[in-house]
Amino acid sequence: MSHRGRRFAGACSATVAVALLVTGGALATPPQKGFGRDVEDEVAVGAYLHYGSPGVDRMEDLSRWLGGTELRAGHTYLPGDTWANIEGAPESLRSWARWRNERPDRLFVLNVPMLEHNEAGVPDGRVAELLRSGARGAYDQHFRRLAERLVGLGVPDTVIVLGWEMNGFNYTHRCRPDPENWKKYWRRIVAAMRSVEGQQFLFDFAPNRGGDAIAWPRCYPGDDVVDVIGMDTYDQPPGRSFEDQVKQPYGLQQQVDFAEAHGKPISYPEWGLFRNGDNPDYMGNMLAWIAEHKPLYHSITDYCPHGVWQCSQNPRSAEVFREFLSSEQGHDPHDTGRGKVRPGH
Repeated sequence: MSHRGRRFAGACSATVAVALLVTGGALATPPQKGFGRDVEDEVAVGAYLHYGSPGVDRMEDLSRWLGGTELRAGHTYLPGDTWANIEGAPESLRSWARWRNERPDRLFVLNVPMLEHNEAGVPDGRVAELLRSGARGAYDQHFRRLAERLVGLGVPDTVIVLGWEMNGFNYTHRCRPDPENWKKYWRRIVAAMRSVEGQQFLFDFAPNRGGDAIAWPRCYPGDDVVDVIGMDTYDQPPGRSFEDQVKQPYGLQQQVDFAEAHGKPISYPEWGLFRNGDNPDYMGNMLAWIAEHKPLYHSITDYCPHGVWQCSQNPRSAEVFREFLSSEQGHDPHDTGRGKVRPGH
Protein backbone atom coordinates (compact mmCIF):
# COMPACT_ATOMS: atom_id res chain seq x y z
CA MET A 1 0.00 0.00 0.00
CA SER A 2 2.92 2.32 0.55
CA HIS A 3 5.77 3.44 -1.71
CA ARG A 4 6.72 0.92 -4.39
CA GLY A 5 10.37 0.11 -5.06
CA ARG A 6 11.24 0.91 -1.45
CA ARG A 7 12.50 -2.45 -0.30
CA PHE A 8 16.12 -2.53 -1.34
CA ALA A 9 17.10 0.89 -2.68
CA GLY A 10 20.53 1.18 -1.09
CA ALA A 11 21.63 1.39 2.50
CA CYS A 12 19.57 4.44 3.53
CA SER A 13 17.16 3.55 6.31
CA ALA A 14 14.48 5.69 4.66
CA THR A 15 14.17 3.27 1.75
CA VAL A 16 14.53 -0.16 3.30
CA ALA A 17 12.87 -2.03 6.08
CA VAL A 18 12.95 -4.54 8.90
CA ALA A 19 10.45 -5.33 11.63
CA LEU A 20 11.38 -5.69 15.28
CA LEU A 21 8.90 -7.17 17.64
CA VAL A 22 8.29 -6.61 21.34
CA THR A 23 6.22 -8.37 23.96
CA GLY A 24 2.54 -7.68 24.49
CA GLY A 25 -0.58 -9.47 25.76
CA ALA A 26 -1.88 -13.00 25.34
CA LEU A 27 -3.22 -14.23 22.02
CA ALA A 28 -6.92 -14.96 21.80
CA THR A 29 -6.33 -17.81 19.32
CA PRO A 30 -5.19 -21.39 19.91
CA PRO A 31 -1.46 -22.10 19.55
CA GLN A 32 -0.40 -22.87 15.97
CA LYS A 33 2.29 -25.25 14.85
CA GLY A 34 5.75 -23.76 15.09
CA PHE A 35 4.92 -21.56 18.09
CA GLY A 36 6.67 -23.89 20.51
CA ARG A 37 9.03 -21.29 21.95
CA ASP A 38 6.45 -19.50 24.10
CA VAL A 39 5.56 -17.30 21.11
CA GLU A 40 1.93 -18.43 21.26
CA ASP A 41 1.45 -16.70 24.61
CA GLU A 42 2.55 -13.22 23.52
CA VAL A 43 1.78 -10.48 21.02
CA ALA A 44 4.84 -9.10 19.22
CA VAL A 45 5.06 -5.51 18.02
CA GLY A 46 7.66 -4.09 15.68
CA ALA A 47 9.15 -1.36 13.54
CA TYR A 48 10.49 -1.70 10.02
CA LEU A 49 14.04 -0.30 10.23
CA HIS A 50 16.30 -1.89 7.61
CA TYR A 51 16.10 -5.09 5.58
CA GLY A 52 19.73 -6.15 6.10
CA SER A 53 22.22 -6.55 8.90
CA PRO A 54 21.91 -2.87 10.00
CA GLY A 55 18.39 -3.74 11.12
CA VAL A 56 19.81 -6.20 13.63
CA ASP A 57 22.23 -3.56 14.89
CA ARG A 58 19.44 -0.99 15.40
CA MET A 59 17.35 -3.20 17.66
CA GLU A 60 19.24 -2.16 20.76
CA ASP A 61 18.74 1.53 20.01
CA LEU A 62 15.02 1.09 19.42
CA SER A 63 14.74 -0.87 22.64
CA ARG A 64 16.47 1.96 24.49
CA TRP A 65 14.12 4.55 22.94
CA LEU A 66 11.19 2.45 24.16
CA GLY A 67 12.51 2.58 27.70
CA GLY A 68 14.06 -0.86 27.63
CA THR A 69 11.18 -2.76 26.02
CA GLU A 70 12.54 -6.13 24.95
CA LEU A 71 12.62 -6.77 21.21
CA ARG A 72 11.61 -10.37 20.71
CA ALA A 73 11.43 -10.89 16.95
CA GLY A 74 12.84 -9.61 13.69
CA HIS A 75 11.30 -9.15 10.24
CA THR A 76 12.96 -8.65 6.88
CA TYR A 77 12.32 -9.02 3.13
CA LEU A 78 13.98 -11.00 0.38
CA PRO A 79 14.63 -8.97 -2.80
CA GLY A 80 12.33 -9.89 -5.66
CA ASP A 81 14.73 -9.00 -8.46
CA THR A 82 16.21 -12.45 -9.21
CA TRP A 83 15.45 -16.06 -8.42
CA ALA A 84 18.83 -16.32 -6.70
CA ASN A 85 17.78 -13.71 -4.15
CA ILE A 86 14.38 -15.34 -3.67
CA GLU A 87 16.26 -18.56 -2.92
CA GLY A 88 17.84 -16.78 0.05
CA ALA A 89 21.12 -15.53 -1.41
CA PRO A 90 21.38 -12.32 0.68
CA GLU A 91 24.20 -12.78 3.19
CA SER A 92 22.27 -10.73 5.75
CA LEU A 93 20.09 -13.79 6.41
CA ARG A 94 23.01 -15.15 8.43
CA SER A 95 22.89 -12.11 10.70
CA TRP A 96 19.17 -12.54 11.24
CA ALA A 97 19.57 -16.25 11.91
CA ARG A 98 22.31 -15.61 14.48
CA TRP A 99 20.13 -13.02 16.19
CA ARG A 100 17.13 -15.35 16.16
CA ASN A 101 19.09 -18.19 17.72
CA GLU A 102 20.59 -16.14 20.54
CA ARG A 103 17.35 -16.61 22.48
CA PRO A 104 14.84 -19.46 22.28
CA ASP A 105 11.78 -17.17 22.49
CA ARG A 106 12.56 -15.02 19.46
CA LEU A 107 10.55 -14.99 16.22
CA PHE A 108 11.85 -14.46 12.67
CA VAL A 109 9.44 -13.13 10.01
CA LEU A 110 10.47 -13.13 6.33
CA ASN A 111 8.58 -11.64 3.38
CA VAL A 112 9.12 -13.84 0.32
CA PRO A 113 8.24 -12.78 -3.27
CA MET A 114 6.54 -15.38 -5.43
CA LEU A 115 8.12 -14.27 -8.73
CA GLU A 116 11.33 -12.58 -9.86
CA HIS A 117 11.26 -9.05 -11.38
CA ASN A 118 8.65 -8.39 -8.72
CA GLU A 119 8.71 -4.58 -9.01
CA ALA A 120 9.43 -4.33 -12.75
CA GLY A 121 5.98 -3.29 -14.00
CA VAL A 122 5.25 -6.61 -15.70
CA PRO A 123 1.93 -6.40 -17.64
CA ASP A 124 -1.11 -8.44 -16.65
CA GLY A 125 -0.92 -10.83 -19.59
CA ARG A 126 2.64 -11.83 -18.76
CA VAL A 127 1.78 -12.10 -15.05
CA ALA A 128 -1.01 -14.54 -15.93
CA GLU A 129 1.45 -16.67 -17.93
CA LEU A 130 3.91 -16.73 -15.03
CA LEU A 131 1.19 -17.71 -12.56
CA ARG A 132 0.11 -20.58 -14.80
CA SER A 133 3.71 -21.77 -15.01
CA GLY A 134 4.04 -21.56 -11.25
CA ALA A 135 0.80 -23.48 -10.77
CA ARG A 136 2.27 -26.27 -12.92
CA GLY A 137 5.38 -26.46 -10.72
CA ALA A 138 7.89 -24.60 -12.91
CA TYR A 139 9.40 -22.73 -9.95
CA ASP A 140 9.16 -25.30 -7.16
CA GLN A 141 12.93 -25.76 -7.01
CA HIS A 142 13.53 -22.13 -6.02
CA PHE A 143 11.35 -22.43 -2.95
CA ARG A 144 12.80 -25.79 -1.95
CA ARG A 145 16.23 -24.15 -2.03
CA LEU A 146 14.99 -21.29 0.15
CA ALA A 147 13.51 -23.76 2.62
CA GLU A 148 16.76 -25.75 2.70
CA ARG A 149 18.72 -22.56 3.34
CA LEU A 150 16.47 -21.46 6.20
CA VAL A 151 16.58 -24.89 7.82
CA GLY A 152 20.37 -24.96 7.38
CA LEU A 153 20.68 -21.56 9.05
CA GLY A 154 18.78 -22.83 12.08
CA VAL A 155 15.53 -20.93 11.48
CA PRO A 156 13.16 -23.74 10.42
CA ASP A 157 10.15 -22.10 12.10
CA THR A 158 10.36 -18.83 10.17
CA VAL A 159 7.06 -17.03 9.51
CA ILE A 160 6.88 -16.71 5.71
CA VAL A 161 4.87 -13.68 4.50
CA LEU A 162 4.42 -15.08 1.02
CA GLY A 163 3.33 -12.91 -1.92
CA TRP A 164 2.32 -9.95 0.27
CA GLU A 165 -0.17 -7.34 -1.02
CA MET A 166 -1.29 -9.79 -3.67
CA ASN A 167 -4.60 -7.94 -4.10
CA GLY A 168 -2.85 -4.80 -5.40
CA PHE A 169 -1.96 -3.51 -8.84
CA ASN A 170 1.84 -3.39 -8.70
CA TYR A 171 3.81 -6.47 -7.71
CA THR A 172 4.45 -9.14 -10.31
CA HIS A 173 3.21 -11.69 -7.76
CA ARG A 174 -0.24 -10.04 -7.79
CA CYS A 175 -3.40 -12.13 -7.91
CA ARG A 176 -5.82 -10.25 -10.19
CA PRO A 177 -4.52 -11.46 -13.60
CA ASP A 178 -5.45 -15.08 -12.74
CA PRO A 179 -6.84 -15.70 -9.23
CA GLU A 180 -7.36 -19.44 -9.65
CA ASN A 181 -3.83 -20.12 -10.81
CA TRP A 182 -2.48 -17.70 -8.18
CA LYS A 183 -4.05 -19.89 -5.49
CA LYS A 184 -2.73 -23.05 -7.11
CA TYR A 185 0.74 -21.50 -7.27
CA TRP A 186 0.65 -20.53 -3.57
CA ARG A 187 -0.26 -24.13 -2.78
CA ARG A 188 2.67 -25.41 -4.89
CA ILE A 189 5.09 -23.11 -3.05
CA VAL A 190 3.87 -24.20 0.38
CA ALA A 191 4.07 -27.86 -0.63
CA ALA A 192 7.61 -27.39 -1.95
CA MET A 193 8.80 -25.67 1.23
CA ARG A 194 7.05 -28.14 3.53
CA SER A 195 8.72 -31.03 1.70
CA VAL A 196 12.10 -30.08 3.22
CA GLU A 197 13.04 -32.17 6.23
CA GLY A 198 13.07 -30.29 9.52
CA GLN A 199 10.89 -27.36 8.42
CA GLN A 200 8.24 -25.88 10.72
CA PHE A 201 7.31 -22.84 8.61
CA LEU A 202 4.22 -20.71 9.19
CA PHE A 203 2.67 -19.08 6.11
CA ASP A 204 1.16 -15.60 6.48
CA PHE A 205 -1.43 -14.43 3.91
CA ALA A 206 -1.16 -10.60 4.00
CA PRO A 207 -3.22 -8.48 1.53
CA ASN A 208 -3.60 -4.71 1.45
CA ARG A 209 -6.48 -3.29 3.46
CA GLY A 210 -9.54 -2.59 1.31
CA GLY A 211 -10.69 -3.74 -2.08
CA ASP A 212 -7.71 -2.54 -4.14
CA ALA A 213 -7.39 -4.38 -7.49
CA ILE A 214 -9.33 -7.46 -6.38
CA ALA A 215 -11.25 -8.51 -3.27
CA TRP A 216 -8.60 -10.32 -1.26
CA PRO A 217 -10.83 -13.26 -0.17
CA ARG A 218 -10.88 -14.28 -3.84
CA CYS A 219 -7.14 -14.95 -3.52
CA TYR A 220 -7.30 -17.03 -0.32
CA PRO A 221 -5.67 -20.38 -1.12
CA GLY A 222 -7.11 -22.51 1.70
CA ASP A 223 -6.84 -23.15 5.42
CA ASP A 224 -4.45 -26.08 4.98
CA VAL A 225 -1.78 -23.82 3.42
CA VAL A 226 -2.26 -20.65 5.52
CA ASP A 227 -1.34 -20.27 9.20
CA VAL A 228 -1.81 -16.50 9.77
CA ILE A 229 -4.19 -13.92 8.23
CA GLY A 230 -2.21 -10.68 7.88
CA MET A 231 -2.99 -7.23 6.49
CA ASP A 232 -0.86 -4.26 5.38
CA THR A 233 -2.62 -1.04 6.38
CA TYR A 234 -1.58 2.63 6.22
CA ASP A 235 -3.27 5.94 7.09
CA GLN A 236 -4.52 6.55 3.55
CA PRO A 237 -7.53 5.80 1.33
CA PRO A 238 -9.63 3.79 1.06
CA GLY A 239 -11.12 5.16 4.28
CA ARG A 240 -11.14 8.86 5.25
CA SER A 241 -11.24 8.07 8.96
CA PHE A 242 -10.03 5.21 11.12
CA GLU A 243 -13.64 4.12 11.55
CA ASP A 244 -13.91 3.89 7.76
CA GLN A 245 -10.77 1.76 7.65
CA VAL A 246 -12.34 -0.59 10.18
CA LYS A 247 -15.80 -0.87 8.59
CA GLN A 248 -15.04 -0.62 4.86
CA PRO A 249 -15.40 -3.70 2.63
CA TYR A 250 -12.30 -5.88 3.05
CA GLY A 251 -11.08 -3.65 5.88
CA LEU A 252 -9.80 -4.26 9.38
CA GLN A 253 -13.01 -5.71 10.82
CA GLN A 254 -13.46 -8.07 7.88
CA GLN A 255 -9.89 -9.31 8.36
CA VAL A 256 -10.58 -10.07 12.04
CA ASP A 257 -13.88 -11.79 11.22
CA PHE A 258 -12.34 -13.79 8.36
CA ALA A 259 -9.48 -14.97 10.57
CA GLU A 260 -11.86 -15.98 13.36
CA ALA A 261 -14.05 -17.91 10.91
CA HIS A 262 -10.99 -19.79 9.66
CA GLY A 263 -9.41 -20.36 13.08
CA LYS A 264 -6.26 -18.31 12.38
CA PRO A 265 -4.33 -15.63 14.30
CA ILE A 266 -3.97 -12.23 12.62
CA SER A 267 -0.94 -10.03 11.93
CA TYR A 268 -0.05 -6.56 10.62
CA PRO A 269 3.27 -6.95 8.76
CA GLU A 270 3.18 -3.31 7.56
CA TRP A 271 1.34 -0.34 8.98
CA GLY A 272 1.97 3.34 9.59
CA LEU A 273 1.32 6.96 8.64
CA PHE A 274 1.04 8.13 5.04
CA ARG A 275 -1.40 10.51 3.36
CA ASN A 276 -2.44 12.50 6.44
CA GLY A 277 0.97 13.45 7.83
CA ASP A 278 1.71 13.47 11.55
CA ASN A 279 -1.55 12.01 12.85
CA PRO A 280 -1.47 11.07 16.55
CA ASP A 281 -5.19 10.20 16.51
CA TYR A 282 -4.60 7.53 13.86
CA MET A 283 -1.55 6.27 15.75
CA GLY A 284 -3.50 5.92 18.98
CA ASN A 285 -6.50 4.31 17.29
CA MET A 286 -4.37 1.76 15.46
CA LEU A 287 -2.46 0.86 18.60
CA ALA A 288 -5.73 0.52 20.51
CA TRP A 289 -7.13 -1.70 17.73
CA ILE A 290 -4.03 -3.88 17.97
CA ALA A 291 -4.28 -4.04 21.76
CA GLU A 292 -7.91 -5.14 21.51
CA HIS A 293 -7.50 -7.75 18.76
CA LYS A 294 -4.09 -9.14 19.78
CA PRO A 295 -2.31 -10.09 16.54
CA LEU A 296 0.57 -12.53 16.55
CA TYR A 297 2.78 -9.57 15.59
CA HIS A 298 2.60 -6.09 14.06
CA SER A 299 5.27 -3.99 12.39
CA ILE A 300 5.16 -0.24 11.87
CA THR A 301 7.03 0.85 8.73
CA ASP A 302 9.63 3.09 10.34
CA TYR A 303 10.99 5.38 7.64
CA CYS A 304 9.56 8.67 6.36
CA PRO A 305 6.75 9.40 5.79
CA HIS A 306 5.35 6.36 7.62
CA GLY A 307 7.41 6.00 10.76
CA VAL A 308 8.05 7.49 14.17
CA TRP A 309 11.55 6.57 15.36
CA GLN A 310 13.72 7.07 12.27
CA CYS A 311 11.42 9.80 10.89
CA SER A 312 11.55 13.16 12.69
CA GLN A 313 8.63 14.67 10.76
CA ASN A 314 6.00 12.88 12.90
CA PRO A 315 6.81 13.98 16.48
CA ARG A 316 3.28 13.86 17.89
CA SER A 317 2.67 10.37 16.54
CA ALA A 318 6.08 9.31 17.84
CA GLU A 319 5.09 10.44 21.31
CA VAL A 320 1.91 8.34 21.22
CA PHE A 321 3.77 5.30 19.88
CA ARG A 322 6.50 5.57 22.49
CA GLU A 323 4.14 6.08 25.43
CA PHE A 324 1.91 3.22 24.33
CA LEU A 325 4.71 0.68 23.88
CA SER A 326 7.39 1.80 26.32
CA SER A 327 8.23 -0.60 29.13
CA GLU A 328 8.08 2.43 31.41
CA GLN A 329 4.44 3.13 30.52
CA GLY A 330 1.17 1.25 30.59
CA HIS A 331 -2.07 1.53 28.65
CA ASP A 332 -5.65 0.51 29.08
CA PRO A 333 -6.62 -1.74 26.13
CA HIS A 334 -10.28 -1.00 26.85
CA ASP A 335 -9.74 2.74 26.34
CA THR A 336 -9.92 2.90 22.55
CA GLY A 337 -10.53 6.65 22.34
CA ARG A 338 -7.99 8.60 20.29
CA GLY A 339 -4.88 6.90 21.58
CA LYS A 340 -5.12 7.91 25.24
CA VAL A 341 -2.44 6.45 27.50
CA ARG A 342 -1.91 6.32 31.23
CA PRO A 343 1.17 5.97 33.42
CA GLY A 344 2.41 2.50 34.25
CA HIS A 345 1.81 0.93 37.65
